[in-house]
Amino acid sequence: MIGKISKILVPLDGSSNSFRGLDMAIHMARENHATITGIYILGITKPRTNDPITPVEKILLEHAQKIMSKAKLKAAKKGILFFDRVSYGDEGKRIVEIADKNKFDLIVIGSRGMGAAKEMFLGSTSNYVLHKSKKPVLIAK
Repeated sequence: MIGKISKILVPLDGSSNSFRGLDMAIHMARENHATITGIYILGITKPRTNDPITPVEKILLEHAQKIMSKAKLKAAKKGILFFDRVSYGDEGKRIVEIADKNKFDLIVIGSRGMGAAKEMFLGSTSNYVLHKSKKPVLIAK
């Protein structure tokens, strides 16, 4: 059982399942007077600071910004303080690292709803986070 929830981490990728997770997090944030941080993970290696932005990175960053703007508006309509964050690297690992390092109380993540056979061979971000995180995880289906 977790104690007071004041900081919720919500990984977002633009899918309907990730926004379903955001909806659950908004509900929980209202009940607990908590803040939400939405995180979008770019599945690429972080460039060095002096490297120019590549066309692929630019497209990914623009996509992330659209998703975060939509999420921020959704949270604001319910009176929830929403912070956005973009990170680089392997999605599952980065979510677990960020949740631990920044002392989040809860991770609310959408499930992709893959079939059992696909998930067994491919794995999933939500499955990785569920098993590797030291923080409580709520998977929205």
